[in-house]
Formats: sequence, C-alpha cells, structure tokens
Amino acid sequence: MVRNKHKLNKFYQKLIKEENISHKKALSIYEALHKEAVSLGIINSENILEGLEVDLRIAKAINGLPS
Repeated sequence: MVRNKHKLNKFYQKLIKEENISHKKALSIYEALHKEAVSLGIINSENILEGLEVDLRIAKAINGLPS
C-alpha cells in the first residue's frame, strides 16, 4: 500500500532521470528476459498472451477500475 504518493512520485521521477536508456537497449533487455523465461519454461513463446484477459480483470478489480 502506498502511504505517501508524493514521495513515490518523486522517487519515480528521479529514477527516470538517472536510468534513461535508449529504446534499442530497453528492447534488448526485454528480449533477453523473454528468452530466459521461455528457456526456464515459465512462459510459452507460442502463446505469450494466454491468460492475459484474466490478469487484466483481476488488476481492474484490485485497482477499482470499471470493466
């Protein structure tokens, strides 16, 4: 639970300024993480979106968003 939104926002702004990476670098990191997850059997590369709808419904319910 977030107790101090101002402090959290300030933290995120500082993080964004300090850890500015290029799109190319971010994509490279994502691809490496995806490859590792597939090799560990955590996700199936053939159907990566499987279960996404359920996850979205749960996230909406937790965050109190309308469906």
